[in-house]
Amino acid sequence: MSDTVINSGSDIRSAPIDLKPYQRPGGPARPVTTDPVPVERKPPWLTVKWQQGENYRDLKSLMRSNGLHTVCEEAHCPNISECWENRTATFLILGDTCTRSCGFCAIKTGRPGILDRGEPERVARAIENLQLKHCVITSVNRDELADGGARIFAETITLSRRYTPECGIEVLIPDFKGVWWALQLVMDAKPDILNHNIESVPRLYYIVRPQAKYERSLELLKKAKEMRPDGLTKSGLMVGLGEEFDEVVQVLRDLRAHDVDIVTIGQYLRPSFRHLPVMRYYTPEEFKQFKALGQEMGFRHVESGPLVRSSYHAHEQVQQAGA
Repeated sequence: MSDTVINSGSDIRSAPIDLKPYQRPGGPARPVTTDPVPVERKPPWLTVKWQQGENYRDLKSLMRSNGLHTVCEEAHCPNISECWENRTATFLILGDTCTRSCGFCAIKTGRPGILDRGEPERVARAIENLQLKHCVITSVNRDELADGGARIFAETITLSRRYTPECGIEVLIPDFKGVWWALQLVMDAKPDILNHNIESVPRLYYIVRPQAKYERSLELLKKAKEMRPDGLTKSGLMVGLGEEFDEVVQVLRDLRAHDVDIVTIGQYLRPSFRHLPVMRYYTPEEFKQFKALGQEMGFRHVESGPLVRSSYHAHEQVQQAGA
């Protein structure tokens, strides 16, 4: 395994994990290898049944009439029809234009428009109208703002809880460029779950997340838990971008060492030919292996599967984690 170590004050990183049960019979020492060239043809287990019933149309109409954005649409999520038919969606705040240019993301990059101060009210009212039991609120990166948009996050949480007190609130936040007073603003609003995705392995950050730092993301998750010990922290990563199996295991160890409670692992799917290619499609059995390893490490819940995304079955993840 990789010798890279990030000091965390925890000894979980040194806990031995036997990888033999997760190796293919007669296969190499590493059960997941990286093909030298991209693979474009999707395997059959990535086929999604498209649903566009009454709930889907109602939710789409609600979003458009309130001038709201969802990451479901902007990021071309393969689960959008299933989730919208179940009247669940991940709200995208701070506009629809990101200041960063991650190699995997379909959200458009550029210079964002003027900050919409009325957005928290509209999101909170939409949550109320949908009578949601659990909502996820995420955002684009707004690096031009001193607080990275943290105040808008806090206002959205506060208003959503005021109008729909029984609704669980999960926020999927950017790294705020390491401005920890901005993170404190979000944590003071008391979200039930603080999510920040690690996305990939450190070796690939320069192409997957060129404006982010692996160590900074880990530090954010650790500080979030320190700021609100009774809240849940969560992170997620994609596979299929060229990482090795032991690198994924190392990321899981890093997340657990930084007190992350819930982790999600899913297959990277290329949004367009302008984005990073898929280097490998993992099998459902291999995702089960990741889940077993994560459970062995002590995560409160591991959601691992080809179509898993950070917000997929988010409400069920909370229940499984014992929140």
